[in-house]
Amino acid sequence: MKILIDENMPYAEALFGQLGEVIAKPGRDLTADDLVGIDALMIRSVTRVNRALLSKANQLTFVGTATAGMDHVDQALLSERGITFTAAPGCNKVGVAEYVLSALMVLGQQQGFTFTNRVVGIVGAGQVGSYLAGCLDALGIKYLLCDPIKASQGDQRPFHSLDTLIEQCDVLTIHTPLTKEGEHKTHHLMNKERLARLKPGAILINAARGPIVSNDDLKHALNTQALTAVLDVFEHEPEVDMSLLPLLAFATPHIAGYGLEGKARGTTMIFNSFCESIDNPLRADPSSLLPTAPFPALTLSRQWENPDLMALCQMVYDIRRDDSEFRREMAEPCLHRTTFDRLRKNYRDRREYSAITVAGQASFGVESLAKLGFTVEEQA
Repeated sequence: MKILIDENMPYAEALFGQLGEVIAKPGRDLTADDLVGIDALMIRSVTRVNRALLSKANQLTFVGTATAGMDHVDQALLSERGITFTAAPGCNKVGVAEYVLSALMVLGQQQGFTFTNRVVGIVGAGQVGSYLAGCLDALGIKYLLCDPIKASQGDQRPFHSLDTLIEQCDVLTIHTPLTKEGEHKTHHLMNKERLARLKPGAILINAARGPIVSNDDLKHALNTQALTAVLDVFEHEPEVDMSLLPLLAFATPHIAGYGLEGKARGTTMIFNSFCESIDNPLRADPSSLLPTAPFPALTLSRQWENPDLMALCQMVYDIRRDDSEFRREMAEPCLHRTTFDRLRKNYRDRREYSAITVAGQASFGVESLAKLGFTVEEQA
């Protein structure tokens, strides 16, 4: 059995090597010739699975993407050809939520406000949006949800229209899939007209898919109105509009969900699905793949306060580090698409909040820390 994997998929070579011959190649550069004689294909979001790529796939029976998003895969084509497909929904939800929290904490510090009297609008209440909502609950931050598809499917949570979020929310954070057709298509969801209606001083965060926000319209908005924007994704990535970059509060190369735990979850989810599809009893546990966390255990001696929480969260992930590196590297006179992919490929082993163990009495607020994802040991 021959299994072709994206060379940047952590743990994939060791896991899939138990099942057959593994061939690792750059995911963005895969061609139809690469799929000749391949039985299974394991990819990330940089690989577009379409008719052209599969034109010479004479043995392919399985495609797995170690990502939550699936807009890069022609699922109808796979179904037509009888090829099994699996994804990794929710694998990166923790990392993306922690990315958003870091952005909000740092912006609050820089702009001199707290979020206890601000309203966050979450556009998309799937795995990531729902997890982020739980984090905001733990912090006592008010939020409004917008997800017309979930609402139409009978989800009983209180949903609001996008217009309502635009009118009422101080922060708008995008967590939808990218869709180009249908009543609720998300391509250019945030266009010139909607961007212009955001509240003065609003914060816009896109850590979903680049084309959900029109980058040209965003550039116009940032030049003409009081708006703060944070982008982890770009409309034409790996190409980046270098005239947009200086206007952004924070910019990063599509790494919001790049926590090591999330990567391990994504790889093991498609590995386990593949094993199941071929009736192989092997299964992988993502926690068994992770290295020892590089953080000491902490003990609370009193009720935590906002500065304590920010320091704790930033110990794990500080968006400023990635923003600084991205801007520095993109300033070099080279091919920006190469830089974008290199930064993703060589991204450090970033951990999630769960990598820190915090001990303390219940009265010190450890329950809230647990809801945020920290590993908590409650003391008597």
